[in-house]
Amino acid sequence: MDKLPVFDAVRVLCVGDLMLDRFIDGAVDRISPESPVPIIRSQKARSVPGGAANVARNIVALGGRSTLVGVVGRDIAGDELIELAAEDERMNLRAIRDAGRPTTEKTRFISQGQHLLRVDREQVGDLGQEIIDQVLETVVREMEGHQVVVLSDYAKGVLTDQFTRRVIAAATHAGIPVVADPKTVELDRFQGAMVITPNVSEAAAATGIRATHDDSAEHTVKEISRRFGITGVLLTRAEQGMSLLFEGKEIVHIPASARDVFDVVGAGDTVVATIALALGSGLDLETSARIANTAGGIVVAKHGTATVSRSELLDEISREGRSGLSSAVKILDIDDVRSRCEEWQAAGLKVGFTNGCFDILHAGHVQLLQYARSRCDRLIVGLNDDQSVARLKGSSRPINALADRGAVLAALSAVDAVTAFAEDTPYDLIATLLPDVLVKGADYEIDQIVGADIVIANGGKVERFALLEGRSTTGIVARAAKGDSAVPA
Repeated sequence: MDKLPVFDAVRVLCVGDLMLDRFIDGAVDRISPESPVPIIRSQKARSVPGGAANVARNIVALGGRSTLVGVVGRDIAGDELIELAAEDERMNLRAIRDAGRPTTEKTRFISQGQHLLRVDREQVGDLGQEIIDQVLETVVREMEGHQVVVLSDYAKGVLTDQFTRRVIAAATHAGIPVVADPKTVELDRFQGAMVITPNVSEAAAATGIRATHDDSAEHTVKEISRRFGITGVLLTRAEQGMSLLFEGKEIVHIPASARDVFDVVGAGDTVVATIALALGSGLDLETSARIANTAGGIVVAKHGTATVSRSELLDEISREGRSGLSSAVKILDIDDVRSRCEEWQAAGLKVGFTNGCFDILHAGHVQLLQYARSRCDRLIVGLNDDQSVARLKGSSRPINALADRGAVLAALSAVDAVTAFAEDTPYDLIATLLPDVLVKGADYEIDQIVGADIVIANGGKVERFALLEGRSTTGIVARAAKGDSAVPA
């Protein structure tokens, strides 16, 4: 698989325990005179959907769509959760309201990025049969039209043994794969799921084996498969990465990708959401797990119940090169490159742009690209398509087709995105992207550089680079035709 699929056509049915995650940030600068405890001076409060709803949040953040089914109380927290879910039209919440129990709330008190205290408001235990029947009826009704079912278990009472088995049976009958994130030691209820994703502690509770290294991780996943009849097990191992066993194949150990770990809240939800989207896009389980590992590494570097965007995922895949995807993740169509440009700029990053035919990549091209990248945080390269090159350079060009030229550019570390344009100039492309920096060779005056007027009017800068003398594709082609083998000194 060369490119990360676009997830906007993938619909994931998320079923599980809904909750509301609250975060209260503040400053601690003194100890209480009443007892030796810190006093937090509240400065900011926020609430986000949590539990199974956080899986759905991650799905829509990556560009997919999610139908979310679960239970909330008839209370203020339940109202708030429903309102928060309604803010994104790609998340379709089907909440069953239970007057007999409160909506689960987790309130975290944080200072300087560190958790000081968590307060839970919840009622744990299996739901009543009437409510369970309503949830099951909703799940079965909503299943059609979804590519994947996710079971997100937080052990609050939705995913009972009987309920879980019936959902998996319905999904199996419909030919829909199931991804399950379990919190119970009774893993046999997940028989029939394509893959389950326990962490080390959960797996140890179920098997009595603690995975401290690759050998014990292999023993753990094989024991889960043997003892509970589960064909696919993805053991998440925090800083040690993941271990995947699927349908009796050789175990795969996936190294961790996180550079800095600030907060592991919700990281498992990100992993499950990413696997579901990747599977729904037609990727195999191993590739899906590798991409999910990358997504998990991004989210643990954030604070709180966070999500990962498609742009962030593409950036990280390009950086680490270990997910099973090639540098072709950098090759984007106009909609994708516009979206990524907007996301980069919204994050405060300076976006640069340069363009050309780049028919036979030479030292002059490389120096230009390196210079352009040094003037910005992210560099987009506009690439003339084959018809455009032929109109500009003659019928014998290009020497290399668009796909090959794009692949070579994408392999360069200086390049963050490549997009093709069909016109003779990139004027319309520049008008669409509105880059912060436009870079072109010094053989052009600024008033001759296509798109300079747009960039300058938008508050951006135009940079000119002194080209490497004697290097050009036209010159290379001419020398090759005459049998010359070297560039003149």
